[in-house]
Amino acid sequence: MSVINWKKMGLGIVTASTTLLLAACGGGDGGAETDNTDTNEGNEADTEEVGGSLEVSVAPEYIDFINDKASEFEEEYGVEVEVSEREMFETLEALPLDGPAGLSPDVTIAPYDRIGGLGQQGHLHTVTLPDNDQYDETDKQQVTIDDEIYGSPYVIEALIMYYNTDLLDEAPETFEELEALSEDDQYAYESESGKNTAFLANWVDFYSSYGLLSGFGGYVFGEDGTDTSDIGLNSEGAIEGIEYAEDWYSKWPEGMLDATSAGDFVDDTFINGDAAAIIGGPWTAASYDAEGLNYSAAPIPTLPNGNEYEPFGGGKGWIISNYTENAENAQLWLDFITSEDNMLALHEFNNEVPANQQARQSIIDADENPLAIAVVEQYNNAVPMPNIPEMAEVWEGAETMMFDAVSGNKTPEESANDSVQIISDNIEQKY
Repeated sequence: MSVINWKKMGLGIVTASTTLLLAACGGGDGGAETDNTDTNEGNEADTEEVGGSLEVSVAPEYIDFINDKASEFEEEYGVEVEVSEREMFETLEALPLDGPAGLSPDVTIAPYDRIGGLGQQGHLHTVTLPDNDQYDETDKQQVTIDDEIYGSPYVIEALIMYYNTDLLDEAPETFEELEALSEDDQYAYESESGKNTAFLANWVDFYSSYGLLSGFGGYVFGEDGTDTSDIGLNSEGAIEGIEYAEDWYSKWPEGMLDATSAGDFVDDTFINGDAAAIIGGPWTAASYDAEGLNYSAAPIPTLPNGNEYEPFGGGKGWIISNYTENAENAQLWLDFITSEDNMLALHEFNNEVPANQQARQSIIDADENPLAIAVVEQYNNAVPMPNIPEMAEVWEGAETMMFDAVSGNKTPEESANDSVQIISDNIEQKY
């Protein structure tokens, strides 16, 4: 049996094909003003009945949980709550038209990398976060753009390391240990001489490889992901990270070079017991559970330079439509649904890792879910994904950066420089 049970949840990664291209438009004149400075009362809200109504829209995977919580909210505050069910991205993409037409929900959930763009384009109401250490600076950065807060952090995600507990007694802690493991003939790839699958990571995918580049000193944009004139994917550190990846690809089977199927190759090899350790997301655990694989999870090992692996930190937050006429009730809902008790209840419901710091600590103290603990610990070393619209050009420009280098099509420096040039040119043309 698996030691972990995890439901696959949708990852809100922006891609060039799914990025929301929004025309700036005003809104929210009917909504009450919400000061987005911190409040000393945290989310211990006044439970006096306030009345009024609120529409909450969530994706199908949340509907049962939110229906239960909506009933509690109604009883506590006297607010009539309508819960509607709709896929998350459908709701977000419809907001620019549905909002002005009075058809959008008051509150919904959005991936962190969508919140900045929606807020910048005028579609989101500002949000007040509690002043009770519920969120740290990384959490706040995920929902902030132009010094305005546009969401309440809800759940967190980060790439982690999985390892097969039938093959390894404990998690490797350094990449040197993984290198030694790759010399073990037990993991030799039979159909390709000299190749080994002891450790695998889908680094031809930029989302997966970014933690490697960042750990060596690379970065996307300067000034905490906001300065698009400073692109660090061809910095000395980033190139060093690509060179290190080259060493691994020289050991891996050719299937690891296929950008369309490398992820499946990693998962299948791990499930078949031919890989001792891999890098993956928490959303892949469901497939390992379904196969009855004995595995556990841990933070990604320390890099050869002594630095931590620094993947993108992702997740989702609650947002308020800027077209709402129920802004005060919407803020009250955000305070309610992100409380420690309700965040722990969500974790019990679907195993997602809460953004609420107190809830995270409770999960660590319980020491019962190694996957959740690995996500929390890895997230502490994660880099908030830039939440500005220009990030869409990074996905396109860096799409083949690692492949071009590790396949030998270009040198690491040439590949990095070419990718940065594409990103820079596209930003200059479109923004």
